[in-house]
Amino acid sequence: QAMSCVGVTTVPILTQVVVDPYSEAFKDPSKFVGPVYGAMEAQALGESLGWVMKPDGEYFRRVVPSPPPLEILQIEAIRTLLEHSSSGDGDGDTKRVLPIACGGGGIPVSRIPARPTTLQGVEAVIDKDACGAKLATELGADAYLILTDGGGIWENFGKPEAREMAAATPEYLVVKGAGKGFPGSMGPKIQAAIDFVEGSVGNGRENSWAAIGDLKDIEKILGNEEGTIIKMDVEGGGCKGKGVVWRTGKTGPVTPTKQPHKYG
Repeated sequence: QAMSCVGVTTVPILTQVVVDPYSEAFKDPSKFVGPVYGAMEAQALGESLGWVMKPDGEYFRRVVPSPPPLEILQIEAIRTLLEHSSSGDGDGDTKRVLPIACGGGGIPVSRIPARPTTLQGVEAVIDKDACGAKLATELGADAYLILTDGGGIWENFGKPEAREMAAATPEYLVVKGAGKGFPGSMGPKIQAAIDFVEGSVGNGRENSWAAIGDLKDIEKILGNEEGTIIKMDVEGGGCKGKGVVWRTGKTGPVTPTKQPHKYG
């Protein structure tokens, strides 16, 4: 509805995404799905339905594999819509179409080895940020934006000495293990940004970049006034700052000692 008000037609696409059913991800399911359960109920569900249950705070939830995306089957349909979205219709008007794809990480499917053209569903959840990076890379996008509700990439997030990165290279983020302490939230977003930038450079698009920041700051993110830009070439200050630029004059939120349980 919001897009229609500015003359943009949205086209949601149910997107099938191929994964490897023999991926290492199936050996250790990690993606939480569904509601929370008490210990006894979780044990009963695990035994009766074959679910893998893991603790989530003081409760338990079901976990499923989260394999990496290998193919986006509707990629050509998405590409066609984008290529024709700005073409004239003959009378001077411009058509603007915005495809919405890979929602929730897409629908996971796998190919049957004996019949590669035949697909079967897979009980898994593909990380939406990883799938978005795959989509952006295959489309040859100039940039990949990951919008959150908590700003960009922070060092010592939740502590009084926290500071936000204005820009950083993939190499710096990998060396520093950025996001490793937040495997269910910021970690996958940082990895997706790294994958997009490195994948784009590998395909000859050296100036491609990714950004992570708050949805409400999207205009400022584009100008690098908010959030964090990830790109191959970042000039830092001094040897310790090489590969990163810190945002000045901004402090992060202090995390409470005991966080309330998140049901999402």
